[in-house]
Formats: sequence, C-alpha cells, structure tokens
Amino acid sequence: MGKRYLIVGSGLFGSVCARELTDAGHSCQVIEKRDHIGGNCYTRKIEEAGCHEHVYGPHIFHTNSTELWNYIRRFTEFNHFSYRPRVNFKGSYYSFPINLMTLNQLWGVVTPEAAKAKLAEVREDIPDPANLEEWCLSQVGRELYETFVRGYTAKQWHHDPKDLPASLIKRLPIRLRYDDNYFNDQYQGIPKEGYTKIFERMLEGIPVEFGVDFLEDRDSWLEKFDHVIYTGSPDSFFGYSEGPLEYRSLRFERELLDTPDFQGVAAVNYTEEQIPYTRIVEHKHFDLSFSKEKTLITKEYPSDWKLGDIEFYPVNTGENQAVFAKYKSLMKEMEGKVVFGGRLGEYRYYDMHQVIAAALKRLKVLLG
Repeated sequence: MGKRYLIVGSGLFGSVCARELTDAGHSCQVIEKRDHIGGNCYTRKIEEAGCHEHVYGPHIFHTNSTELWNYIRRFTEFNHFSYRPRVNFKGSYYSFPINLMTLNQLWGVVTPEAAKAKLAEVREDIPDPANLEEWCLSQVGRELYETFVRGYTAKQWHHDPKDLPASLIKRLPIRLRYDDNYFNDQYQGIPKEGYTKIFERMLEGIPVEFGVDFLEDRDSWLEKFDHVIYTGSPDSFFGYSEGPLEYRSLRFERELLDTPDFQGVAAVNYTEEQIPYTRIVEHKHFDLSFSKEKTLITKEYPSDWKLGDIEFYPVNTGENQAVFAKYKSLMKEMEGKVVFGGRLGEYRYYDMHQVIAAALKRLKVLLG
C-alpha cells in the first residue's frame, strides 16, 4: 500500500523525489513557500530579449555521469552551451578559468612548459595550506591570487579568505592548456526551453500548493503525512535551537538594454573588492539566441543573509560546521519520519547533478 509523502520545496531534490515516489505508487503533496516551482533554478522567458532569464543566477547543467545525463534528459532537451566566463580586473579582461591563455595574457608565456616553470617560480612555499588564501598562494602565487581570487572571494563570502576553507576554491580548475571551458565534464548544456519546463514535467499530475510556509504549522503537517521530505534549512526546522547557521544571499539588478549584445559573453566576473557586484550575466548567451535587438543583463551583489532572505550559499567555516553537527544529531532523531535533502537540507554546496544524485540515492533507501 502506498504511503503519503509531503514534499517541502519544489527545487531539484523535492521535485525528483516527488516524481519518483509518485511513479512508485505513493501519494505526494508538494508545498512551496514561493509563488513558482523550481527553487533557485527557476527561469522565465523574456520575449523582448528572446531568451530565458535565470532569475536567481545562472545555472549550467554539467555532469560526467551518463546515468544522470540520461535522467535529466527525460524532462528536456539541452543545447550545446559551455561556460566560458571572463574576468575584469582593473579594466583589463582575462580568459577564465585560469588556463594557458590567462598566463599568456599576464606573463607572456606561450607553452605549457614555460607556464609550468613560471608557476613554479611564483608559488609560495606553504607545505600544509590551512585555508583558502594559503592554498592559492601555494598553487599559483600572489599575482594570480590577487587578480582572480582574493577580491571576488571576500565579496562573495564576506569573510577574509584566510578564514575560509581551501575546499571552496579547489573546484576551480587551473589548466596549462588553451582550454577555457569552465567545466571538465563530458556532458553540459542549458535546457532549450528553460529550467522551469523541467520542473513542470517532473511535477506533472502532482498537486503543488504555493505560498505555504511549512514552518508556520510544522507539527500539524508532520501529523498529517507518513513521511516528510524537507528541503529547507535544518536550523529553521528546529527553531534555531542550536543557534543560526550562516548563509550568504544575493541581490540582483536586472536591466533590459537597447543593444543586441552587451558584453559578448555569458558572464564577466569583477574581481576587484571595490566593485560591489561580483559579476554581470547576459542571459541570451545561455540560450545561444541572438536574434533580438535587446538584451537582458543582471548584476549580482552578494549580501549578508537575514531572516526572511533566500539562503543561497551555506558558509562552510569550522564554526558553522560545529553548529551543523548539533543539528545533524537532531536530524538523526527524525529518521524514519523526515528526510532532509538538497543544498539547504544538507548544508553543503551542491551543483545540480549532485542534488539529483543525492535524491536518487536517498530514494533507493526509501523505496527499498
């Protein structure tokens, strides 16, 4: 006999769970605090610019897993977009992520061997890097760190890079080839119809109620359903009993401009700390659609999170992990009744393919 599941949140983790549980014969109800599905992956069509707006910042789907690639393509068709941002530092533009072209622009080196020798020359001797800054200095030296990392990181996280773990930056590739593709993954692209269509298809036939805050009536919801899949933050679920976890939020300024192409690339990172935004995104480049004479750009401003704001990024400091460890003990007590999942529910930085993989892994347990 099927069970009754409440899914709190219609982002990737919640939507994948809703689809798979429904297909397995269970009854699912989705509640969503916002007025749309899709969480931070939500997109909407902007006819004037002929493209989809990534409302909460750009999302590029990428994975090396054929299984995950085939799974997401059940719900949409992808274009061949690959992410090749640029960096603006003091008015100069650089190829990014750091690759042989970047090193040529800075130092004039033209071969992998010359680049390797130059990096060996500028690296600082830090045998056991203890934080983000030390790791960067030990890998690429002071000039590359100051040009590409320090200011951007300080703005993004509102922490001195000395106080942040190296894990935040290790995902950034450093290449001694003329290869500026941000991701190394075999599969990558953008949904041709926008991300929202994925969620519409995942949630087809499943009731979704908008404008509902689960936490306002938490105990009543828990009583009504056999199981709850919760994709919000664990500190809010437990009434901040162990103290608040730290998050970063974002503020967006969007402009519709009377030009067919504003910056010639999907994203330009502004790495000077004095410039308040971290990047300018031009949405039509994601859709590979340049037929319209207008374009839509968004400036992204990192901001301190406060109660009521959207939690975009968990801040992975030792202090926050210590608080999260206390919540994990409380979460363990809820096993069998509540599943905590997604970027917020697990308090970790997840890419989209990782969220789907985590959901499918959890579903294997739920479905036996």
